[in-house]
Formats: sequence, C-alpha cells, structure tokens
Amino acid sequence: MADNKVKSTKPVNKTPPKSPSDPAKDRAAKRLSYDSNSSHEGAMAGEISALEEAFRKFAIHGDTRATGKEMHGKNWSKLCKDCHVIDGKNVTITDVDIVFSKIKGKSSRTITFEQFKEALQELSKKRFKDKSDEEAVQEMYKLIEGKAPIISGVTKAISSPTVSRLTDTSKFTGSHKERFDPSGKGKGKAGREDLVDASGYVSGYKHAGTYDHKVQGSK
Repeated sequence: MADNKVKSTKPVNKTPPKSPSDPAKDRAAKRLSYDSNSSHEGAMAGEISALEEAFRKFAIHGDTRATGKEMHGKNWSKLCKDCHVIDGKNVTITDVDIVFSKIKGKSSRTITFEQFKEALQELSKKRFKDKSDEEAVQEMYKLIEGKAPIISGVTKAISSPTVSRLTDTSKFTGSHKERFDPSGKGKGKAGREDLVDASGYVSGYKHAGTYDHKVQGSK
C-alpha cells in the first residue's frame, strides 16, 4: 500500500554562511567610525565664532566651576577693560556697570552670550558715535574677537628679616658653618664628611708642598 502521507519539508536557508570576521578589519572600521565622529565634532566646535570664544574665555576666568555659558559682572568689567571697550571718554566703568544691570535678569547675577551681544550693542552706540548702528556693533566685536583675559604679573616675594637671618650662611655656627665657604657656596661632600688626608703629611702640617719649591729655588 502506497504511503499517501505527504512529508513536510523544512524551508531551505539560502543565506550564505558568514565568513569569519577579520579582527584587523573590525578595528580599522571602528577607527574610521571614531575618526568620522571626531571630525564631525571638530567641525561643530569650529562653528563657534571668535566673539563667542572670547566670551567663554572671560566667562571662566578665575572660576573653576564656570561652564563658559554665563558671565558674571566682575568678568564682564574685566573684558571691557582688557579689550579697551572702556576708553575713559565715551565709555566708562560706570557705563559698563549700568548696561550690565540693565541687560541681566532681575534675579540673575550673570548674562548669557545673547545678552552679552545686547550689552555690546548698547555700549557701541556710545563707543563709536560717528558710525552707524551696524558699523558700531561690528567695530565693538573687533575689539573683543580673539582676545583672552590679561593675567597680571607674578607677585614678588616680600623679603622677611626672619627668612634672611635663617639663610645667611655667615651667621651659621658649629657643623653647619663647615658646610659653606666664606662666599656662602656649599662645599658639598667635603662639608658633610671628614675626608682622610692621604698625602702622607702629618695632620695639621702647614708647609705641605713647600719642599719641591725650596729645592728648585736653591738650584
């Protein structure tokens, strides 16, 4: 008797088997992907204008917790001084403080970059009176673009009588005195250890080396 039952057949997987991955190629692909992302991030960072870059540099000056996105009044005043926005004639420190108080929020102590540009626009009308509003703003930007906070010189050390006395080798006594010559220069090992005299002369003999001189002088 014929078997009338139809046997079910499993679908044939026609997808070709994956070849073993090459670790070197995988690493190269990851590196290319990383470089691509880094280039994209670099391009985004490059879009920051010179004005905004200067704003950020002054915003974080002297404040390790600052993010560079906001600027407080002290650094705003420093920016105006260092970048010569304050000329002592058309724009004074008082003008700078008034504009800052006007632009910032009532309960805020800082200004954002957009508020910063508004403040510059306000001052530009006084700083460059002989120019149009647009030209005045551009001239104001030129004063600030690419600038950074001016760091004051290193504070000079104040001489102290106590320190001077402790470092004056001419007043040293005992074993400390033996470590320095009359000019104050250290003797090195000779000033720290008792070196053995291997010249053959008796210790304390003051005429060492004079024999040859006498013999040559008598000839």
